[in-house]
Amino acid sequence: MGREPRAHPRGHEVRAGARREGRARRDRRDPHAGLLALLVPRHLRAGARAGPRPPGAGQGVRAPLARRARLPRRGRAPAAARRRPLRGVTALHRGVRAHHRERLRARPAPADGADPRQPRPLAVAAPAPSSLPAAAVSRAEARWVLGLLVVVYVFNFVDRQILSILVEPIRQDLGVSDTAMGFLTGGAFAVFYTFAGIPIARFADRSVRRTVIAVGCALWSAMTAASGLARGFADLALARIGVGVGEAACSPPAHSLLSDYFPPERRATALAVYASGIHFGTAFGYLAGGWLNEAFDWRTAFLAVGLPGLALALLVRLTVREPARGLSEGGVAGEAPPATSEVFRFLWDLRSFRHLSFASALTAFAGYGVAIWTPAFLVRVHGMGTAEIGTWLGLIAGLGGASGAWLGGVAADRLGARDPRWAVRVPAAAALAGLPFTALLLFWPSPRTALLLGIPGTVLGAMWLGPVFALTQTLVRIRMRAVASAILLFIVNLIGLGLGPQVVGALNDLLRPTFGGASVRWSLAAVVLVSSVWAAVHFALAGRTLAGDLRAKAR
Repeated sequence: MGREPRAHPRGHEVRAGARREGRARRDRRDPHAGLLALLVPRHLRAGARAGPRPPGAGQGVRAPLARRARLPRRGRAPAAARRRPLRGVTALHRGVRAHHRERLRARPAPADGADPRQPRPLAVAAPAPSSLPAAAVSRAEARWVLGLLVVVYVFNFVDRQILSILVEPIRQDLGVSDTAMGFLTGGAFAVFYTFAGIPIARFADRSVRRTVIAVGCALWSAMTAASGLARGFADLALARIGVGVGEAACSPPAHSLLSDYFPPERRATALAVYASGIHFGTAFGYLAGGWLNEAFDWRTAFLAVGLPGLALALLVRLTVREPARGLSEGGVAGEAPPATSEVFRFLWDLRSFRHLSFASALTAFAGYGVAIWTPAFLVRVHGMGTAEIGTWLGLIAGLGGASGAWLGGVAADRLGARDPRWAVRVPAAAALAGLPFTALLLFWPSPRTALLLGIPGTVLGAMWLGPVFALTQTLVRIRMRAVASAILLFIVNLIGLGLGPQVVGALNDLLRPTFGGASVRWSLAAVVLVSSVWAAVHFALAGRTLAGDLRAKAR
């Protein structure tokens, strides 16, 4: 006769079921208790080493550990030891819970108002190619990127400004007027440069910025070389349009890239160093254009400065890595880039940006007019040759302009730490202080003395670049940076580069019946005086609402 089935489970099965229920209750109460059960031996959890109980012991999450930490019935620890779990285990558990609470407090509240303590669905985004985590960016790498982008900007302005030293030989070779040369140096380049800049910047905010810069560098270099193959004025104008489209891919993504490599307290200096490429590029353009024109001709000058940019584009593509958006400010931009119209509305709602952009455009209006037409002034009024002019202007523009850009950025960073309005006060003061030195340059009878007396004006005329570029990047949200830079450059270059040389050229033709070859002197004097005073007024007005506008991006 077989044994009847058991009606009740045995005692060890009851105990096993109780242990399973205890573990489930433990996991619901405290997710870290299971980790302790794995890491701490059973005999320690059971309190094999007896000791005085700390105040409040046996309460909260430790009680399940005491009940759960039972040895087999044979050889169980004394009851007193079982009631006193190990003091170190309790401290470790308390520390883990405290760390967990601190992480919950530090976690930002979700935008949808959900409880941050509850698990959220995991969103996985495909990382950008060669993206850099915060720990991967060193100061040495940031400096390498800054230095390489300065070289790119130097080539940018060599290819842009070499035309200014070649105005006279090109005009004589092609048989065109000053108004036509003003269009070639200004409008033909500036219109396409400014209108192509915004869609390219929009693309840069959504893609890999170093690749955008590399492709743009290759394009403008090839079109500069093609300028030397032009058979007439129309061919040269088309080549300059191509240069403008390629150069539109440089500064907006470069400003955004450098803003992720350098934090706000060092950003104005970094962008001022980057902006020094304007003056080094202008200097090299004067030197190379002047000497190559005298040694060969203006066509050879275009070919010689254009072709090396193709190798530079490859270097940028292979050595610059893409940082995470918002890296320098301790976070990563997770939102999608806003539409261009949204960025424009955001900027235009900031009264300080409206005044800042118009003041910068007026400063550029005078600056481009002087940069383009000063070589022609020295040829017509003082009879200097292009090689000598290139040497003098190259040294003055390179050393003086780069020093001014750097000084403006450093001054804005140091003074702006106390009051952000110094970011607009520095360029306002520089615009007015440079007027006497420009007058000495234009009216001193000796050309070499005039050039020396004009050096402080070159330094002061470059001090607006770093503060303005840095302030624009600080005014906007992270995903708006490249488009914001493109909008600023759109306004600055459409008015400054597009109209400055054109207006000076038109005034030259208008005043030539009265002043002859010296008409360029009076054209430059009128443009610089009106533009500088007008720009200083708008810089001062920008400071009135700057503090409130800086808080707008947090709303």
